[in-house]
Amino acid sequence: MRYISQRRHSGFDWISKAVLPVVLPNFLWLSCWPVLLASINYYPLSYVTASALFGFFSFLNLQVVNGMEIYSMKIDSKVTSRFAHNVITSRAVNRGNVSKEVFFDVELPKTAFITNFSMTIDGVTYPGTIKEKEAAKKQYEKAVSRGQTAGLVKASGRKTEKFTVSVNIKAASKVTFELSYEELLKRQFGKYEMFIKVKPKQLVKDFEIEVDIFEPQGITELEAEGTFITNELQNTIKKTFSGKKGHISFKPTLAQQRRCASCSESVLDGDFTVRYDVKRTTPDNLQIVNGYFVHFFAPTNLPKLSKNIIFVLDTSGSMSGREIEQTKEAMLKILDDIKEDDFFNFILFDSEISTWKETLIKATPENLDEARKFVRQISAQGLTNLHGGLMRGIDILNAAHEENLVPKRSASIIIMLTDGQPNVGVSNTQEIEKAVKKAIDGRYTLYNLGFGSGVDYGFLERMALENKGLARRIYPDSDTALQLQGFYDEVSNPMLIDVELNYPENEISDLTTNNFKHFYDGSEIVVAGRFVDSNQNHLCVDVRGEGVSMDFFDLSEQTAQAFQEQQYIFGEYIERLWAYLTIEQLLEKRITATGEEKENLTAQALALSLKYKFVTPLTSMVVTKPEENGNEERIADKPTEGIDIFTIVLPSTSQLLSRAAPRAFQVPVFDGDPHFIISVPQKKDAICFNINENPGMILNLINDPVTGITVNGELIGDKRPNSDAKIQNSYFGKLGIANKHLDVKLTVTPESITIENGDEKTGFTWLDSVTLQQAGLTLIINRKKNLVLSMGSGASFVVVLHQVWKKHPLHQDFLGLYTLKSDKLSEQTHGLLGQFFRPIDFTILEIHPGSDPKKPDATMIVKNNELTVTRGWQKDYRRDPTHGVDIPCWFVHDNGAGLIDGIHTDYIVSSLF
Repeated sequence: MRYISQRRHSGFDWISKAVLPVVLPNFLWLSCWPVLLASINYYPLSYVTASALFGFFSFLNLQVVNGMEIYSMKIDSKVTSRFAHNVITSRAVNRGNVSKEVFFDVELPKTAFITNFSMTIDGVTYPGTIKEKEAAKKQYEKAVSRGQTAGLVKASGRKTEKFTVSVNIKAASKVTFELSYEELLKRQFGKYEMFIKVKPKQLVKDFEIEVDIFEPQGITELEAEGTFITNELQNTIKKTFSGKKGHISFKPTLAQQRRCASCSESVLDGDFTVRYDVKRTTPDNLQIVNGYFVHFFAPTNLPKLSKNIIFVLDTSGSMSGREIEQTKEAMLKILDDIKEDDFFNFILFDSEISTWKETLIKATPENLDEARKFVRQISAQGLTNLHGGLMRGIDILNAAHEENLVPKRSASIIIMLTDGQPNVGVSNTQEIEKAVKKAIDGRYTLYNLGFGSGVDYGFLERMALENKGLARRIYPDSDTALQLQGFYDEVSNPMLIDVELNYPENEISDLTTNNFKHFYDGSEIVVAGRFVDSNQNHLCVDVRGEGVSMDFFDLSEQTAQAFQEQQYIFGEYIERLWAYLTIEQLLEKRITATGEEKENLTAQALALSLKYKFVTPLTSMVVTKPEENGNEERIADKPTEGIDIFTIVLPSTSQLLSRAAPRAFQVPVFDGDPHFIISVPQKKDAICFNINENPGMILNLINDPVTGITVNGELIGDKRPNSDAKIQNSYFGKLGIANKHLDVKLTVTPESITIENGDEKTGFTWLDSVTLQQAGLTLIINRKKNLVLSMGSGASFVVVLHQVWKKHPLHQDFLGLYTLKSDKLSEQTHGLLGQFFRPIDFTILEIHPGSDPKKPDATMIVKNNELTVTRGWQKDYRRDPTHGVDIPCWFVHDNGAGLIDGIHTDYIVSSLF
């Protein structure tokens, strides 16, 4: 399985030496590898991912090695009434004399649904079929039981998810990949936007992007631009629009792609963006085709409503450092944008709840200056009383309305930001959801922003949807402040509240959502439905919404006409738009539903997904691959929000394990026999090694002389030696974690947890559920699962308990260690793990068959050493503490020799403390 993270990087250094300098845009990664990789469970390839991706375009990249020629790549997009139908076609030929494995990778918008995939090899087409997820899973398990590799790599980036398939191509054979997907474009800031990340790695003979737009209302503006566009390339972008139709093409020749006449490098490197909007002579537009209708509502020139906004901010200890500074930076910029007619306040929550003011405050220049001073002095410490923070914010809004402190016609909004999970006060998420929903009672909109991967995103999303809002993940990165400000910009200009679009009940069935809490400037409301009489071609609509100067915004629509411009219309596009929107909303309602209601919503969404052949979270696409030993089946699923590879989102309290260090750092862990895994985000890859020592040995894992933190671990073995094994299994059976500055020691075994603070000693077992704060230490014990420890500077660790069957003849319980907030440790940190808190670079060269045909060997250049490494996998237990998740990595042999500083025996110490 190929793993990715969300940061961009240049890829493995060795690629540039092995790959011909050919150009392609970052729409598709089509890469060719030796056939020896075909049987392993993932593909050891690092690749570039897109940054934020809007609109309907996918993100592609192309790599070619050893005889495979990609001679054509075309992206054909047809947009009709905001609904986009996209087809990506790539053609390659194997000009070598042996079989090659070719990969087809596409990153799609998360809001898109795949509708079709096929690959044609030497004239024979192998189609994908869409099935219910459970049925597809059975085929998957059957393939796995036969020892075949099954499953398509899938991962979520900020706004994208990945579709991947690979196939072996015989010498002189040709292959054509074709992928189709559909999406409804959403309007933001007054325009529909399509974004393409262009970062060519090769020159391609026939590369083309074609976009045809048909908008019955008429197109008023159409833009296409690229950050990489030179004067010569400017003429390559062909843009025309007139009346209802628009067309854009981008087809650079080989000469135009070159950085210079004699260069093999491409000039195409940056962002390519298409934006357009439509004519709005009336506030809305109604379109009818073959018994289905779609209604677009986007009135213009309305006066803006004032807003009452409460910022509820997490200031617990886990927010310390970069996170709190970026939050403060964003808040200061947001304060610059708040209008004088608005009212606002700040609520801060950690172990305690604090407010800036006791009531909502008008945004006068004087009050804004005072707010800026307040924001600048915000600091982070303590635990996470999320419930208390939200309830205080709701109480302030309630009081403001009851006491008429705010205008009667105004939009009330709560924006809550957190990076963790509630662990003090009311910490049961179901209780919090019920309390918040009851307190808001439909009067206000709640937006939940989840900072990083330590949040329970499902909880935040459910709570937001129950209160007419939405949840958004904020990614810890250099642009975090811009992400926060960007979200605020989306919701900062309410124009109408309580918008309803009403239709004659006796004429319409299967209507999508038709009531909305807010309409924001520059956005658009979309409602679709089906007529009872499929021959009906007219409809009267009553639209109502409360604005600043009127009780109701009211209109009736005239007869709508069907459309005949078939060149720009694909199939039953309004019917498919209705199905897409219906499925999307059913899945959203399903998030907050329970019991029979949830079962009914699931059944409806599944039936529509199968009927209209959409890959949704309820369906999977089964792709049958031709292989030498018979056909092989792969499964393509719709990923769920928030799962990526090096920052793994866990269920319930286990999600505390996923707060990985910032992306600029490796994430070193140990777990298992003892397996050390160093994930390297800038390489989108991982390095792993084992330490083979006798039970009873104690190893120094982390030693930071500046913060005073040390972590040592004692090895245990199996209950009895395995006479057939050359190397005996060993695990960590005892951990000693100390902070000499705080005079605190923590001893952890599979049976107990002991804290020593000076002469005081406190003991717990793994049967306890504990939240403890003392002497600068915060300890959370999640019963029989894990413990989370934060010490002094903010450095945090998670210890995972692995329990085995008590009567197991061989194995015994053991521990795993995961690091959180490793950037809180100093640059002088060392130890078997600690040395990897600093960035590490490596290069992979000369991949070749190893002693195990399923695990190729390669040469790694690291720390000026040339090592022989093997592609393998290790278990990461953060997501699944019971079974673990296979993480692909380059395995360094001989106890990490050449990778670790010195030799492994240098890290043997005499005692835990």
